[in-house]
Amino acid sequence: MTRLPRTLRLDPSDAVVFEAAAAPGEWAVPGGFAFWDDNVAALAGKRKQAFRAGFLGLGSFGWSTLVEVAEASPAQRAAALAALAAHIRAAYGAPDDASAEAAALEEIRFAESLCEHPPGTVLALSRVLEDGAVRERFRTLHRREAPHSDFGSLPVFGVVEVEGEDEPGDVPDLTEMTRR
Repeated sequence: MTRLPRTLRLDPSDAVVFEAAAAPGEWAVPGGFAFWDDNVAALAGKRKQAFRAGFLGLGSFGWSTLVEVAEASPAQRAAALAALAAHIRAAYGAPDDASAEAAALEEIRFAESLCEHPPGTVLALSRVLEDGAVRERFRTLHRREAPHSDFGSLPVFGVVEVEGEDEPGDVPDLTEMTRR
């Protein structure tokens, strides 16, 4: 068994902020390669939001704000790798299957390296353009040690503790994004 990120949807916001939202439960990778040909400084709207905070789901090739660490069998890992390689070949013009598989394997290995946490750990990312280079920062969110028994009275912002850098950044205007 290995561990891979799996898309997580806690509310319907991904369907609003991304052009295509990943379905909950898809295997995922950070997906920064999807922006290599973009002028990142000129991104706007939903594409900018995908750049800033999206993990790429490997079923729909939509975006997810959050992923969770999950156990993946060798067969599930192989299927995720094959799906990503096929996508890289079809959508990004890899010159041959071997090149697409090598790129997909590199992305899958990077995704695995993010999952050195217990299953169920939630991961978030922040992607920014800094000094002409793209920088990705990953955060882990952990459940409280004492779980709640009454989820109906659970304060939404009281369920996780955050580890990682706290970077200031743009705050997306969700209302404006839905008008576009």
